[in-house]
Amino acid sequence: MNQDLILWPLAAQALLVLLLFIRLGQVKARAFSAGLIDPAVTALDNDAWPDEVRKVANNIRNQFQVPVLFFVLTLALFARGSVDLLALAIAWLFVASRLVHSYIHIGSNYVPNRTRVFTVGVLCVFALFGLLVRALLT
Repeated sequence: MNQDLILWPLAAQALLVLLLFIRLGQVKARAFSAGLIDPAVTALDNDAWPDEVRKVANNIRNQFQVPVLFFVLTLALFARGSVDLLALAIAWLFVASRLVHSYIHIGSNYVPNRTRVFTVGVLCVFALFGLLVRALLT
């Protein structure tokens, strides 16, 4: 299998984060234009931003938690030459879970649904870890 294929889900995950930064800029600009913030206060206190801004900022912060493990594990599989169809499918499932998680997080922010989707992503990371361990043992 072409090992480079695993880089596409990595690129998709990175693109998601970049798009979230753009969205954060949009909601911050809108809040500022609407006079909903005190720039002196928000400069020191992220909690002083309106909820719409905080949801996007919290989602971005979340992208640097479990997804970091995803990057490490997929790059380790790539480095070992151990990318197979299963690893590729799990990687894409992880990215899909992060897309849905972000959609919920910056939208309705309904925690039970967000938790379910988050759990799918975490299970994908565990599966990638298992594939890496298998690769290391064989």
